[in-house]
Amino acid sequence: MGAFQKLGRTGLAGAFEKIIVGWALAGGLVLLAVVFVNIYSVVGNIWASPFPGDFELTEIGVAIAVFSFLPFCQITDANVTADIFTSKARPRVKAFFAVIASLVALGFGVLLVWRMYLGMSDQREYEYTTTILQIPVWYAYIPVLISLGLLSIGAFITLNETTRELTRRT
Repeated sequence: MGAFQKLGRTGLAGAFEKIIVGWALAGGLVLLAVVFVNIYSVVGNIWASPFPGDFELTEIGVAIAVFSFLPFCQITDANVTADIFTSKARPRVKAFFAVIASLVALGFGVLLVWRMYLGMSDQREYEYTTTILQIPVWYAYIPVLISLGLLSIGAFITLNETTRELTRRT
């Protein structure tokens, strides 16, 4: 089943779903920009004019893109799973594991929002910048924190859904 088949919520969950999908698409555009920077840098090396700071932009861009995909994977149930262990399990057992997975994702999201916020605060306080382009490192934390906040919201939505599914199976 494709990830987009899991979409179609209504109400507040539907509104957050649209935001999460848009955020993932924006992350895809960031990744595409990273690809173009690298292409320009490689081609520029042929004529001795590489893109300065391409490594820095690649680091920042890939981190932003990866984190932007996490909420989408959560809301569409597209995370990596070990179905080999549950393929023959009863629907109630699968629903129980789905609740546990949503709880873990929610805990993971909330914990990382907290810790990444503290990391961003340190980066800002000590005024760390990238070496070549002198970009303040804490700037990259802002979209990552938004992604983790959306991951937490997505995990809360899936937790509600999987809990309802589990109670229907009892």
